[in-house]
Amino acid sequence: MTVSSVPRWMRALGPDVRALPAGRWWDAVRVPLDVGTAVLQRLGEQSGAVIADGYGGILYWLVPPRSAGTWELPGAQILGPGCHVAVPPTHRISGPGLYWLVPPTRERNWTSPERLEAALRASLTVR
Repeated sequence: MTVSSVPRWMRALGPDVRALPAGRWWDAVRVPLDVGTAVLQRLGEQSGAVIADGYGGILYWLVPPRSAGTWELPGAQILGPGCHVAVPPTHRISGPGLYWLVPPTRERNWTSPERLEAALRASLTVR
């Protein structure tokens, strides 16, 4: 991944995982791995960036700031202003630990909140 191909907020991350504030560049939607796997299958190529926590069994989708704050979805946690999210460096695309399951690019940074909410609702209903 070249520097020019990643979103501006990632360029200064460096080689280590860093906690970044949600609500500035994006909000994050946190779900357990089993739900997240179903959501990822539903979204396919329409998924934006996804962070995987290989130790905790959790996936995080990035969505535009303040776009998911009113969702009421059991099993999903919305991380917006006042929260921080651990973000892996651009080169980390496999585990163990924190990595990009779907790496962000300037063109594919966020997931559409409407599509993500629909995929979450469908995946949580099937559980």
